[in-house]
Amino acid sequence: QVQVAESGGGWVQPGGSLRLSCAASGSVFRLLTVNWYRQAPGEQRQLVALITSGDLTNYADSVKGRFTISRDNTKNTAYLQMNTLGPDDTAVYYCYAYCRGLSSCQDGAWGQGTQVTVSS
Repeated sequence: QVQVAESGGGWVQPGGSLRLSCAASGSVFRLLTVNWYRQAPGEQRQLVALITSGDLTNYADSVKGRFTISRDNTKNTAYLQMNTLGPDDTAVYYCYAYCRGLSSCQDGAWGQGTQVTVSS
């Protein structure tokens, strides 16, 4: 079963940047759709960005123009480049990856989350 793990969170001042990574196990990474979600305290988890196996991307309106999702299939890793961060971006960021038609990844996998804190 595919597993994913996030890294790259931390504290940053408003206007700063961070890059999150989502590393996946196994040999099916190129088939995965990779999603980044975030959850702030007291709020529901929300989809931030996704990238399909064919490199199609989609973003939440709140991050368009500031965040960029990408993937490197040679490294089994997806990235979320976050620029011009503001306090409203403070949340735990989760990676969720899944595929279609393969038992090893069709159920999807969540990472443990990585904290992003934006404050002065």
